[in-house]
Amino acid sequence: MARDKAHALYQALSADRPDPHTELEFVNPYTLVVAVALSAQATDVGVNKATKKLFEIADTPEKMLALGEDGVASHIKTIGLWRNKAKNVIALSEMLLAEFGGEVPQTREELIRLPGVGRKTANVVLNEAFGQPTIAVDTHIFRVSNRTGLAPGKDPDEVEQSLERVTPAEFKLGAHHWLILHGRYVCKARKPECWRCVIADLCKFKPKTPDPATQSSLGPKGP
Repeated sequence: MARDKAHALYQALSADRPDPHTELEFVNPYTLVVAVALSAQATDVGVNKATKKLFEIADTPEKMLALGEDGVASHIKTIGLWRNKAKNVIALSEMLLAEFGGEVPQTREELIRLPGVGRKTANVVLNEAFGQPTIAVDTHIFRVSNRTGLAPGKDPDEVEQSLERVTPAEFKLGAHHWLILHGRYVCKARKPECWRCVIADLCKFKPKTPDPATQSSLGPKGP
């Protein structure tokens, strides 16, 4: 997408959601790392339910290690892949204490060394916890970027590179959140709600999904 159109697209999204943030609930950078790691193949709502009590008793690497793997597992059994995720939470907590003084590092290279933390997780943490203008490409952002024509790509890395090129500097901090929330609530996978989309005039997706209220008002077709 041309940069002037990309600017208009982000301008519309920012006006629609002036103060976007992750929907994962966390209390500090450490709990954000844990929450994002747990969110792989799980919904934010499901993760929040599982971590509510967990973070009340374990909001630091030391407290998480005191719980132990079984203790962590007992809180996250409602999340997919919970056994492996419990192991990763303990392992990343150990590494944070052993190599980073218990503090969450503020570079992507250091973050992705943590067990269970990939590039997407690192980008979310850098953006949300430390205010760095990173873009984490999940399924929603991948879909919106390709469907709208904003930043087409065959895989998340290619889309991320395209977004870095096309996203104006003034929108880079919020871009991740605007795109993910738009994909989650408007530009849905199975049936995008084009009739209430604030960037429909800039989107290359065709045909646009019609407003079901308008369709129903037309009544049944004749014989």
